[in-house]
Amino acid sequence: MNAKGKTSIKEHKTTMTASALMHWAGFSAMAAGLCFIVIGMFHPVNELSAVATPTWVNVHIFAFALGSVGVFGMAGLYARQAEKTGWLGLAGFILFSVWMIVISGVSFVEAFILPRLVSVSPTFVEGFLGMFSGAPSQIDLGILPTLWKISEPLYLLGPLLFGIAIFRAGILPRWAGALLIVGATLGPVSALLIPAEYQARVMLPNGLALLWLGYALFAERREKITEAVRDQRTVKPEPSEVA
Repeated sequence: MNAKGKTSIKEHKTTMTASALMHWAGFSAMAAGLCFIVIGMFHPVNELSAVATPTWVNVHIFAFALGSVGVFGMAGLYARQAEKTGWLGLAGFILFSVWMIVISGVSFVEAFILPRLVSVSPTFVEGFLGMFSGAPSQIDLGILPTLWKISEPLYLLGPLLFGIAIFRAGILPRWAGALLIVGATLGPVSALLIPAEYQARVMLPNGLALLWLGYALFAERREKITEAVRDQRTVKPEPSEVA
């Protein structure tokens, strides 16, 4: 096989690797969307009596998983349109991803630690839950209340900027970007207008948006992988020249 044939095969392999990564990033974005939907539909009220229930544990396991699948999915969504989204897309990607990481850490405590402390140290659990409502705590929670305060503007600005960038770029479905914008703006409104037991529902638009965007990326890259495999099979080695 001559140098031209080898170069062609290497290019196909590189294309397949990149396409496969984007393919899995799309799948991860869909999984993140599913996590959002589960949290939005089933998150119980932040009360001591709910902490030891199976619903509380399961919902926060999904919230914990959001930190891994969500960040990988966001990386793929951003990479797909990075040239078109510019600084707006980059800022939205970073802010939204940092929010997911913070939420993942807090949710780990909620899923695996708080349920074990309900009967042992209810004061600690109540103090931890008070972090979400701003109620004073008798327990020193260290940096956690500060992280939670930081997460609020992250959740507002991250999806908002990323949604605007998607809508302007027009590479991925624009109306999925619009859903992210709606989800971001509903956050501040929910605390004022929506009863506590329904406030988690404001996460549903973001969940639907990530499902939509993830599927678009997943389906697009699956087609490109198929094309790359087909093209590679058609590459015929040429006989090397005999000196």
